[in-house]
Amino acid sequence: MSSQQPESTAQTVLITGTSSGIGLATAVAAAQAGWTVVATMRNLTKADALRSAAAEAGAELDIRELDVTDQAAIAREIAYCSERYGRLDAVVNNAGSATLGTVETLTVEDIRAAMEVNFFGVVALTRAAMPLLRASGGRLITISSVGGVVGQPFNEAYCAAKFAVEGFLESLQPLATSVGVGVHVIEPGPVSSEFVANAGIDPKTMLADAGPYAPALTAYLNRTTQQFGSSNAQTPDEVAQVILSSLGDEGTPFRVQTSDWARGFVGTKLKDLDGSLVTGMTAGWVTA
Repeated sequence: MSSQQPESTAQTVLITGTSSGIGLATAVAAAQAGWTVVATMRNLTKADALRSAAAEAGAELDIRELDVTDQAAIAREIAYCSERYGRLDAVVNNAGSATLGTVETLTVEDIRAAMEVNFFGVVALTRAAMPLLRASGGRLITISSVGGVVGQPFNEAYCAAKFAVEGFLESLQPLATSVGVGVHVIEPGPVSSEFVANAGIDPKTMLADAGPYAPALTAYLNRTTQQFGSSNAQTPDEVAQVILSSLGDEGTPFRVQTSDWARGFVGTKLKDLDGSLVTGMTAGWVTA
């Protein structure tokens, strides 16, 4: 561990998954807004895009390596924030990975891996950060998804992890509030970023391996391509501005959608007591 004395009294935020997309945009926006930003990513060889974006924006970042599935690495980075900056005022749990497939085409190991990154990574970092967040009266912000509310075909593993995240944090929120920590989930819809590309999805291979699900997968991929290319898709910068507002607004509610489209989509589920609205809607995604 470092023996350096705290060097800043500015508010400090630790953000995970900053090599691209929402995490990158949020790190730069927060630094521009005056936060001391500890921008973390699993592999520092992928930091060039973040460094370039920060330099272009005139933003100063403290870029660090953090794999959220590594408990020792999490402990190290929380200790680093305490020793280097003397405080931690916010955490943005953004690291995650997409997993596309259905239960017969994925392995149990595939599903476990999705849970490790998307759910247990959030749990582990939250647990480690809570003492510092209690001390500062800070914020815990987690990037969920509309897929954390609405189950989606061929996204069983991803949605299961995001559902778990939302259940975990919705349960934690009243307790965290009682000790002075704000807890919030951010729910984007489609975002034009590298998130899906980084999942290593090869549609031709998936279709070849889909067996009886090939027609449904074809319809789903066509629909998804249209969604991510439509006016419903937001840019990472647009989502980052919602996150930044949530960091600074004490009136931020627990659940925050990032667009009108996302609010309407999530609203379908929240008024759907028997599940027929959602399953009727998503059935149309897998029908030619």
